[in-house]
Amino acid sequence: MYPSRHAVAPSRQAPAHGLARVLSKLGVCSRSQAEREVRAGRVRVDGKIVRDPYAPVSDTHTIEVDGEPVTAAAPVYIMFNKPRGLIVSAADEQGRDTVYDELAAAGLPWLGPVGRLDKASEGLLLLSNDSVWAARITEPSSHLEKTYHVQVDCVPTDELMDQLLAGIDDAGERLRARQVSLLRAGSKNAWLEMVLDEGRNRHIRRLLAAHGVQVLRLLRVAIGPLQLGTLAKRQWRHLRAWEVAALGGASR
Repeated sequence: MYPSRHAVAPSRQAPAHGLARVLSKLGVCSRSQAEREVRAGRVRVDGKIVRDPYAPVSDTHTIEVDGEPVTAAAPVYIMFNKPRGLIVSAADEQGRDTVYDELAAAGLPWLGPVGRLDKASEGLLLLSNDSVWAARITEPSSHLEKTYHVQVDCVPTDELMDQLLAGIDDAGERLRARQVSLLRAGSKNAWLEMVLDEGRNRHIRRLLAAHGVQVLRLLRVAIGPLQLGTLAKRQWRHLRAWEVAALGGASR
């Protein structure tokens, strides 16, 4: 059941946004899911079915999904220790396991991923229904540092470490590491700690591949001051108030 929603006084001139976007920002579901629900005729605005996901609505309208009024859900912020092999998506066309399958029994409202980890990557993943907070974290201009532990198929030289800091141009994007240090090394492979202050798609894998280095494992261990710590794989917890504030500050 969706929580009750009350329209504000008509005298308030609230900005209008597309219906699917509004449903997403209210924390009902993802925008793509909202578009499907609207087109399926499951959404009413002021008592009338609306099938256009881009139809403008504002706070002065009453929105219902399947006959239940909706409003902004209470903000939820969680961290999840993603294992390798899970897809960070609400649904997968190939039927692969997703992060949402792991969280299905937790009784949480719909949460969107704050940034991404690809299928082969592990570690700290944030999820929230506060889209404004999420945008602050993922906005490139925030330069919020993300720390990764990366196992590579070689023992890195000082020259390679310098090259990773200098960066490369790949497909029109500048890829570089803000910091790189050697955690430990064996005879054939090693673990690096790499810090990024902006995230491109498959950033670390592409950067290392450009130098002929293969990633064997990739774990995100921190986002800003937030550490993955001892949280076990496939487990999650709510963020503490200071953690929410330190990352982006609650927006509602």
